[in-house]
Amino acid sequence: MAGCDKRSPATGQANQATDASVATPDEAVAPPDNGVDTIGKLDRSHKGEPAPTVAFTGPDGAKTSLAAFADQPFLLNLWATWCGPCKVEMPALDTIAGEHKLPVVTVSQDMDGAKAVAPYFAAKKFKALKPYLDPALGMSTALGNPSLPTTILYDADGHEVWRMTGGMDWTSPTARALLAEAG
Repeated sequence: MAGCDKRSPATGQANQATDASVATPDEAVAPPDNGVDTIGKLDRSHKGEPAPTVAFTGPDGAKTSLAAFADQPFLLNLWATWCGPCKVEMPALDTIAGEHKLPVVTVSQDMDGAKAVAPYFAAKKFKALKPYLDPALGMSTALGNPSLPTTILYDADGHEVWRMTGGMDWTSPTARALLAEAG
């Protein structure tokens, strides 16, 4: 089962960048309130791997899979309503989904599915995000049970470009540079 990527205190994070001018997209850095725009860990070790074929539930209640997003780059976000960093990054994911016309597939890993996700989406009034559900945690299992949140960029051929484990300000300059890799 996936676990929430809880932030460590600023003094306890060994790989924390202290100067935003030296931070690169490959570094795990401190929360954004210290002037640094990334907080997760970028992983390119899965580059080229195909997207999982696991089925999950779409916003319409029908079964779907990542194959529904074929022929275009897309961002997969695994999250849960009980995960604080997940909820913090959702408004920024909504913004980039609207700005970039890049599909952002937010697949909830809540085991109680719609009971938790529907009220959350209703309260937040997202403009571009849609609620996808995976209460059986099949997507997490297929991806090696990553911590939440985990966001993966896939290219138009359905192959992984990179994954970010941990929260991220998706509207930041670093995030925009990473998203530009979608092509």
